[in-house]
Amino acid sequence: MSAPLRWLSGDSDCKNGQCPTLWGTDGDKDYVVQGYVITDRERLAQLDLPEGETAVVVPAAVLEEYFRAQG
Repeated sequence: MSAPLRWLSGDSDCKNGQCPTLWGTDGDKDYVVQGYVITDRERLAQLDLPEGETAVVVPAAVLEEYFRAQG
């Protein structure tokens, strides 16, 4: 079983707990980003994602909050 994810930063305007969020993995070797699925075909074409990958949009404030805390 994988180690649990650790909350690092999230959308401060979130009211229901299911909003864009940055999560840390065991030892912070990797990060998991929860965000809004990109459905715009032009943007997806620009990304040219390989099979098995996806992309999400995350408000800048979520990442800025995390990096400010790292100081």
